[in-house]
Amino acid sequence: MINQNNNATLDFYDVNAKEFAEATQNVDFSKIQDHFLEFLPEHACILDYGCGAGRDSKCFKEKGYLVEAMDGSLEMCKATEAFAKVKVKHMLFQELKENSRYDGIWACSSILHLPYKELVTVFGLMATALKSGGYVYTSFKYGEFEGERNGRYFTDMTEEKLKKLLQELNQFQVVDLQISTDVRPGRGDERWLNVILQKSV
Repeated sequence: MINQNNNATLDFYDVNAKEFAEATQNVDFSKIQDHFLEFLPEHACILDYGCGAGRDSKCFKEKGYLVEAMDGSLEMCKATEAFAKVKVKHMLFQELKENSRYDGIWACSSILHLPYKELVTVFGLMATALKSGGYVYTSFKYGEFEGERNGRYFTDMTEEKLKKLLQELNQFQVVDLQISTDVRPGRGDERWLNVILQKSV
């Protein structure tokens, strides 16, 4: 069930879709994209889980991967379909019901909008949707903060918080973890936790 915080966040993206697309679609994110793809087989099936304005769906499709995409914001779905030429499902993270379908799930700056208490459930849904040995990439703003920030709900993450979350689930192992700075112009002082997880075989 979507809570009030999630609803406000989705409203933010619906209202600010044009500006968000302009700020993100042409940002060079190739270093992290390519690193994630190193773990996947050729022509892998990838779910862009919270696809935003479609930058990453477009990249993966153009590299020859089978891309499926979803987002809880209807305007973001429209933006991705127009930009990446990928069919997008309008659905919430909690509505993912696939079973052993994906080689990889790309959750870039997306599930960070969920309350921490909902993340275990959503990580479980991702584990079920992945094939055995499949991979997840996800990213969070680095820190301890949880709450509303600039009109959206955020759960920030540290190595310790992530370790605790994964211990509750016991379905993933960390294969790569990096702290990076924001790639968007003028935001280089913001730090991000980037992690690649592998589903237990």
